[in-house]
Amino acid sequence: QGDVPVLISEDIVISQPAKILNFLRKQKYNADYELSAKRGADTLAYIALLKEKLLPALLHTFWVEAENYSSVTKPWFASRIAFPLSLYLPGKMSREALNRILLTRGGPPLYSLAEVEAQIYRDAKECLNLLSKRLGTSQFFFGDTPTTLDAFVFGFLAPIYKVCFPRVQLQEHLKQLPNLCRFCDDILACYFRLTVSGHSPAGQDTADANLRKLTQLVNKESNLIEKMDDNLRKSPQHPPRKLTTLKLAAGGEASSPLNRLSP
Repeated sequence: QGDVPVLISEDIVISQPAKILNFLRKQKYNADYELSAKRGADTLAYIALLKEKLLPALLHTFWVEAENYSSVTKPWFASRIAFPLSLYLPGKMSREALNRILLTRGGPPLYSLAEVEAQIYRDAKECLNLLSKRLGTSQFFFGDTPTTLDAFVFGFLAPIYKVCFPRVQLQEHLKQLPNLCRFCDDILACYFRLTVSGHSPAGQDTADANLRKLTQLVNKESNLIEKMDDNLRKSPQHPPRKLTTLKLAAGGEASSPLNRLSP
């Protein structure tokens, strides 16, 4: 099973966020080039906040909440996994998500699953409120230019914002924060070939593939901050320049589990 996201540069194929960031820095491209040391530290702090406060609720929304899992997540992932693994892997991923939540958030004083669930959603809503306050009326978190933090926040928010769930308490809270919704819409419109509604000209299948990539990115997000602290400001840099529009395309072979992200 392949890893996402994927960067294809000429004949080089690089997967996993940390490796992609390291590759780009070696090529002297760094979205954080103009950030001060304080803003660099803020980036790491907000990334840690997302992991601690928002990720558990996101995992619960997709993989543990029974109605969401049975009607959206399971059929969505199973449809892209070859038989017979499609019968087994979604359930395994659901159990792993629940175990992760309980291991990280299930200690005293939270002794029951209901208490854990209530707490992780309180924490997630508080995290969304903090992000909304930090973003304010700015286009991006540190001004008019996207940085690593913007990419990270988008990877967490876009699946919550765009997937149509039966149980939507986290989505409902996000939609009460219009600046975060505008933030997601702007990035989709500027850097991905998607309309504001989340649908591409190629139709619903392409939109589903794009959203699935975002979901898988969240599931693999722990790789993103590996070595980031050491590499954030070390390599020589060129001043940032405007990114070209990214094209998202689903994998061409039905047997391939990897959808590629091409610049």
